[in-house]
Amino acid sequence: MSAQSEVVVLFDVDNTLLDNDGLQVDLDAEIVARFGEEGRGRYREHYEQLRGEVGYADYLGALQRFRLEHLGDPGVGALSTWLLAYPFHQRLFEGALESIDQIGRFATTAILSDGDGVFQPHKIERSGLAAQVGGRVMVYVHKEGEIGPIEARYPATRYVLVDDKPRILAAMKATWGDQVTTVFVRQGHYATDAKVLAELPPADITLEAIGELADLDLAALT
Repeated sequence: MSAQSEVVVLFDVDNTLLDNDGLQVDLDAEIVARFGEEGRGRYREHYEQLRGEVGYADYLGALQRFRLEHLGDPGVGALSTWLLAYPFHQRLFEGALESIDQIGRFATTAILSDGDGVFQPHKIERSGLAAQVGGRVMVYVHKEGEIGPIEARYPATRYVLVDDKPRILAAMKATWGDQVTTVFVRQGHYATDAKVLAELPPADITLEAIGELADLDLAALT
């Protein structure tokens, strides 16, 4: 357990700090180059099926299933190496690291992400995000159901949640209430989902890009 902080700011990763949509475009192109459009389609089928089963994006799990259809094909191993060696730091949104640095001057910063237990921590580490928050990283299957463990690990009088997913922001606001300030970053495919945006209550703060966070002070966030 950490000592209690006045304010803890929790940053999502995919499409909040890091352009995960861009990563998926690059992955699709790599699969097409090695296995053609049919291969890309099969990988995506495995990916979506597995996501429905486990509740999060499991890139490596989908690749393992894809491998069973291409046993002995060296292209699968090369694709695995490509994915693990991907330059994640080049996919960070402009101003992402600067925003964390600025917020860290007056609050405790931490990563709060959904995902699998191998690739997601790897991505966070290789992108430089783990170092930027001093190693304070949490990866859950469904983070909106983990408020108790989050509070136990990083107790605070107030929390700020920075995320690109309106559903997550609304769910955690419903549980945490006035103890949390929700910040919606309009990046990635969720930013243009009109149906979702219309059905859910608005976040406390809406930003068009993560770099705008560096312009906010403690009073504006709380």
